[in-house]
Amino acid sequence: MNDLRIRDLTAGYRRRTVLSEISAHVPGGGWLGIIGPNGSGKSTLLKAVAGLLRHEGTVLIGGRPLHDAGRRERARLLGYAPQIPQLPPGLTVTDYVLLGRTPHLGPLGREGQADREVVERIVERLDLTRLAARPLTELSGGERQRAALGRALAQRAGVLLLDEPTTGLDIGHAQALLDLVDELRRELGTTVVTTLHDLTISAQYAEDLLLLADGRVAAHGTPADVLTPDVLTVHYDARVAVLTGPDGCPVIAPVRGSGRSA
Repeated sequence: MNDLRIRDLTAGYRRRTVLSEISAHVPGGGWLGIIGPNGSGKSTLLKAVAGLLRHEGTVLIGGRPLHDAGRRERARLLGYAPQIPQLPPGLTVTDYVLLGRTPHLGPLGREGQADREVVERIVERLDLTRLAARPLTELSGGERQRAALGRALAQRAGVLLLDEPTTGLDIGHAQALLDLVDELRRELGTTVVTTLHDLTISAQYAEDLLLLADGRVAAHGTPADVLTPDVLTVHYDARVAVLTGPDGCPVIAPVRGSGRSA
């Protein structure tokens, strides 16, 4: 089972507490979107769940505490793509995405045909085929972001944590990426947790949303339950109208103020 459970998670940096008593449950194959205003703790939450930040509380995958798993098993259970990836020099796009297959390699540590087919498919779906042999250092910011996400997708972990995966991507590439994540979720039962600034896109892809404000859970439920004008006004200090899209999902439209500054 790939269900993810977070219990009473508190985390921060040095002596500053950023998150307090966060709890959430994502069923196996589910998609949870983490939203909230700047500085609310979204990236901190993913880092703590991934075990990259000291924290109090418990993270369980399939009912098992993640801290009990060794490094190799942890990499099979959980994949993480940061918002600003650190890419090693000297590797091509294909070589870098292939690193995601490392937890699944045999004793000799050599990738097989099946591993290369996984990578080839991901590279194609992320529109990186023409860049496959190009060094990472020669890529644009958006291309590097897609390569980093390709590595995380190639890992085929049971739980996938993506921190602002569409940063730097145009709308077409952003949709292609999220479509691929959704495809893997449905085919493999991958459990997905993403942070996204775009509330409309979050509503289209995530089954449930968790709204953070001041390091605490301010709202948790379906997109229709969370994305209401009252909630967004209070926690984002924003003027918005909540419309209904063609697919029935909420569409967040900003509303211009009545006055204009000189």
